[in-house]
Amino acid sequence: MHNINYIRENPIEFDNAMKVRGENPISTKILEIDKVKRETQTVLQTLLAERNNISKIIGKLKSNNEDAKEEMLKVDEIKNKINTLKELQQIKENELNSILNRLPNIPHQTVPNGKDENDNVLYREWGSRPNFDFKPKMHYEIGESLGLINFELASKLSGSRFVVLKKQISKLERSISNFMLDKHTEENGYTEYSVPFLVKKDSLFGTGQLPKFDEDLFTAGENHWLIPTAEVPLTNLVREEILNINQLPIRATSFTPCFRSEAGAAGKDTRGMLRQHQFTKVELVSIVEPQHSEEELERMLNCAESILKDLQIHYRVMTLCSGDMGFSANKTYDIEVWLPGENKYREISSCSNCTDFQARRMNSRYKTEDKNTYVHTLNGSGLAVGRTLIAILENYQMEDGNVEIPEILRKYFNNQKTLL
Repeated sequence: MHNINYIRENPIEFDNAMKVRGENPISTKILEIDKVKRETQTVLQTLLAERNNISKIIGKLKSNNEDAKEEMLKVDEIKNKINTLKELQQIKENELNSILNRLPNIPHQTVPNGKDENDNVLYREWGSRPNFDFKPKMHYEIGESLGLINFELASKLSGSRFVVLKKQISKLERSISNFMLDKHTEENGYTEYSVPFLVKKDSLFGTGQLPKFDEDLFTAGENHWLIPTAEVPLTNLVREEILNINQLPIRATSFTPCFRSEAGAAGKDTRGMLRQHQFTKVELVSIVEPQHSEEELERMLNCAESILKDLQIHYRVMTLCSGDMGFSANKTYDIEVWLPGENKYREISSCSNCTDFQARRMNSRYKTEDKNTYVHTLNGSGLAVGRTLIAILENYQMEDGNVEIPEILRKYFNNQKTLL
């Protein structure tokens, strides 16, 4: 949600910000509606004051046993006007919200302008690509040859974009999630939460999935949706809350399944595990004071990167351009891991600063000395577990078809060095 005061004071700047996000100039329409709404409020307040004054006069007249019919008729007339104005005010409020609710966050000044992923900018990279004496295989080729990944069985159970993992690869997936949670809670300062996988409409609205992206969600009955990411329940832990300043920063993490319809990804990545309707992820969420959110984004990025560093897997970090950022983001870094089987980089984490955009939608604030201020919210993958599994299979594959277990994960396998 946008600050209407900012739009009133900076209409051209706001339109320019929306333009680089792919939106048409809209400030004129917003301010026209806002003007009618405010003028209505002013007249409404005047009428309410007038009604109160006349009501006092009526009280005095009645106490003196004097006729108050004329004044009572005036009150009735004013009451009708008030009801009409309240309806108009609500209509304008709804019109304004219907526009603002569908507009993305304003990009940070350091975000590069661009239309899509081709305009993203390299921020940094770590490690180097592995060298193989053989042609590296894709993750699904490795898993299927070992008999540990089964897409046909998953399709029989649930349809396309699902997978069944078995034995050591299933154990590897579980080990990855345990390692990530241990790392983030014991070293990176996050508090682990176990959260619901079903949420209501208000929660999805708060983090920006609704109303604009309803087609990307799975419904569960009339009043619930399956979470597309643990960002939704974790961020909404502070919805409609006024926090004490000593409660900040809040750093939360959770391991959950995630459910996405992939409505806009028809035909993309139909082979393998890269784009699934159901996948698991360890999510990171921060709730901070506004002046700390930029440095918190860098901190969150470092925490996500630390997982790949411990796994000794090469990656790069990209600063997303204005046209490639998520709806609620003010600035986003994508971590892209190198997949030798595909011979390309693939996103494994997005870390975003949403500033006060989500907080306004959730009405999440904290107490300062003289007022209540909206918090800033951040979220990031720390990491996507399925894609981390893919990265391990492809980067640690061996010529004989086996897969080496990264040293950091061997404690979960009784120090076993390979999957088989």
